[in-house]
Amino acid sequence: MIRLLKFFWWSFVAVICALVLGLSGAFLYLSPSLPSVEALRSIQLQIPLRVYSSDGKLIAEFGEMRRSPIRFADIPPHFIQALLAAEDDNFANHYGVDPSSLMRAATQLVKSGHIQSGGSTITMQVAKNFFLSSERSFSRKTNEILLALQIERELTKDEILELYVNKIYLGNRAYGIEAAAQVYYGKSIRDVSLAQMAMIAGLPKAPSRFNPLANPVRAKERRDWILGRMYKLGKIDEASYLSALAEPINASYHVPTPEVNAPYIAEMARAEMVGRYGSDAYTEGFRVTVTVPSDLQEMANDAVLEGLLAYDQRHGYRGPESRLPGKTRAAWLQELTKQRPLGGLEPAIVTKVDKSGLHVLTRTGEELPVAWDSMKWARPFLNTNSQGRSPQQPADVAQIGDLIRVQRLNSGTLKFSQVPTAQSALVSLDPHSGAIRALVGGFSFEQSNYNRAMQAKRQPGSSFKPFIYSAALDNGYTAASLVNDAPIVFVDEYLDKVWRPKNDTNTFLGPIRLREALYKSRNMVSIRLLQSLGVDPTIDYITKFGFNKQDLPRNLSLALGTATLTPMEIATGWSTFANGGYKVSPYLIERIESRNGETLFTANPARVPQGAEDQNGIAAPEPGPISVDTSNPTAVAQAPVIAPRVIDGRTAYILTSMLEDVIKRGTGRRAMVLGRTDLAGKTGTTNEAKDAWFSGYNADYTTTVWTGFDQPETLGHREYGGTVALPIWINFMGAALKDKPAHTLAEPEGILSLRIDPASGRAATPSTPNAYFELFKAEDSPPSVNELGNSNLPGSPLPADEAAPIDLF
Repeated sequence: MIRLLKFFWWSFVAVICALVLGLSGAFLYLSPSLPSVEALRSIQLQIPLRVYSSDGKLIAEFGEMRRSPIRFADIPPHFIQALLAAEDDNFANHYGVDPSSLMRAATQLVKSGHIQSGGSTITMQVAKNFFLSSERSFSRKTNEILLALQIERELTKDEILELYVNKIYLGNRAYGIEAAAQVYYGKSIRDVSLAQMAMIAGLPKAPSRFNPLANPVRAKERRDWILGRMYKLGKIDEASYLSALAEPINASYHVPTPEVNAPYIAEMARAEMVGRYGSDAYTEGFRVTVTVPSDLQEMANDAVLEGLLAYDQRHGYRGPESRLPGKTRAAWLQELTKQRPLGGLEPAIVTKVDKSGLHVLTRTGEELPVAWDSMKWARPFLNTNSQGRSPQQPADVAQIGDLIRVQRLNSGTLKFSQVPTAQSALVSLDPHSGAIRALVGGFSFEQSNYNRAMQAKRQPGSSFKPFIYSAALDNGYTAASLVNDAPIVFVDEYLDKVWRPKNDTNTFLGPIRLREALYKSRNMVSIRLLQSLGVDPTIDYITKFGFNKQDLPRNLSLALGTATLTPMEIATGWSTFANGGYKVSPYLIERIESRNGETLFTANPARVPQGAEDQNGIAAPEPGPISVDTSNPTAVAQAPVIAPRVIDGRTAYILTSMLEDVIKRGTGRRAMVLGRTDLAGKTGTTNEAKDAWFSGYNADYTTTVWTGFDQPETLGHREYGGTVALPIWINFMGAALKDKPAHTLAEPEGILSLRIDPASGRAATPSTPNAYFELFKAEDSPPSVNELGNSNLPGSPLPADEAAPIDLF
């Protein structure tokens, strides 16, 4: 018996020694290839890119992984208890490996012949999630055990738990418990209930199997089991346990909801960040703040939406998007799930038609009325220039089963509508720095990602004429110079072509002052100015505004706006007029911060110098001293950059005065509805009305609006820049400038205001009838009617009967 006992004893000792030797050998063999645990202290979890408006509202989030890291001190104790109850209730006592769990896993393997559980502790899961693959093998498990032992030696329990809860995948692209709480409950883990904490704590075991969205029954079973474990372990009392058990499954899918609707801005910021940081832009947790305030962007959105809907409805109703008569309600709902809202217009299916209007089924399953009054515009669309008879009753417009679009008003009522086929773009800049204050690239980003504000090169038409007039004012012409508004014919001897430009009214006014020619948008005057100045010198002059020379046609049609330019380029060029003659460059990103809140980048654009509106010299003042933000130790000191002056400040001031007359008495008169005295602008309409523009400004904002079709076609008879683009501009600028005082640039030195004879352009005598005050540069002031006036300079106009050829052509 003693010999038998000795045999078993020595056998046991041999097995133990073999295990120790085996583990020691495995450690010696595997340890050189194990990663350093110290790397866990500086691990960089993947965090998405987030874009915010200038006032701190979320615009967009980019990245495959939704993650918001949370510190251990901010994790609710009940969640820690729920997690340990579900995953590792012996976590506080073991040293990275729980022998009892490993033995249980080994027993299951022997009995079933399959690996059913790995016996992993939370520490072992940290080792696997950060350093190893999910392969099921003994070598990987051994590495996991060894790493867990190292982790426990070098990190505290709190540090291990913090790593675990921020790393784990919890379904629906949520990584970490804070992201999971946001995805399933739309709030922070600090704000969820005990039952909801238990639900989240049950996800690490199998995020798909216990997902409350995909499998609520199984998820509830797992939740209730965890709550039972917490009660059994004494972590919660009976009342809390019973209350949590009774709580229904109330999880629903929450995505990060943008607080500002600015998808084109978001895409521009994303593209710029990828250009700066490559694929790391999506994972390094950058926080990007753009120059766009949320209120201005929403104003721009509303203005474009209203303007396009108004234009579209003037041209009639094109009918339903599809017809689904005879279908069941379930079939209709199924069809609605395939449709997306576009530009705020919701899809709906007509379920009833009566004399008061329609009843429609929405994507949410509601049946709501649509009033007849909102449908009366829906004359049948025949073509761009004609419509059918006005509808007399709702049945003339829609039938049961029609898939239509409705607009939900602030009151909650629905308005009959349709998705416009025309498009529009709006750009608004701060003229003193180039900061983008609002941008809309089309009717709906969901409909088309094409950013027309930045990418659509179209002909600007007459909205380009101010650049020609600016060249004239900087080359001796004055606002009172007379130029002949008369027919002119150009013959190309090489192509045997004849060009007979004309005014849009097919009328000619004869000798006309430049101021009047601009606000009346006389094409002949612009052509004669360009012919006098020379095409090449004028192109060289215009490129100073930031335009590419290759986009400017090298012929006289340039005077009529046949260049191909984007709305952003036009707005940038117009900013020079608004800021007193300086060239600024548009920019979007104001600041980039790291995941830790460190400032990595702060924009330092070329700005108009302070007080520049009072200067008329060509040279810009010297930069001021370097400024340092002492409250932010990571801030980089940057010397202010001064924008270069590209035109005489007096030219900008006089041209602004002329463009103010476009609004007061010219093609932009509709803008007078705003009741402001500080607005200047110009309409633009191309041949056959394929493009409609309005650009305008005061000293606060420069705003350009374009409207047209993506595939150029006519906007229709009686549709111009003043009827299509200008209303959008008015709605935006009216909202942006509401309650703000008039703001114009101060008059620079070297400007004279003289009474002028409108018939001759000369300085008037006291007895001159209908004389008016005109602005001149001091060196270009005209002689009086009593002087001999032999000068041939354009700035010295002669009486109408003695007009020099350079003035009248």
